[in-house]
Amino acid sequence: MTPSEHPVPESRLRDWLDDLAGFGRDADYLVALGRDAYLADTAQGRLLRNAGERLLIKVATVVERFPEDFKSDHHNIEWVDITRMRNLVAHQYDKVNHDLMWVTLQRDIPALMKRLGLSA
Repeated sequence: MTPSEHPVPESRLRDWLDDLAGFGRDADYLVALGRDAYLADTAQGRLLRNAGERLLIKVATVVERFPEDFKSDHHNIEWVDITRMRNLVAHQYDKVNHDLMWVTLQRDIPALMKRLGLSA
């Protein structure tokens, strides 16, 4: 039995969803600072990009813990794509496209929150 096949207590799943909702709010905050600030060739821009990458890693880390039955119940979410993006950011940082990361923060993370019923 793989870790994702073990029964997950409802309280644990709720904790993970709460964590995910917090990461969604953090992504919203980062996006609210603006694309120009995020992409700026400055120390602040680098810090914002690092924060965005870390948020994506945290989102994917939570998502990877979800049991398979939960993922099956939410078949409209591209679970594999989330993991692939995390692997790119975590292991091939030099290949990260900052414009694509911005789209992920601005569009894809909020869409994930909405599909999971976590949007404000």
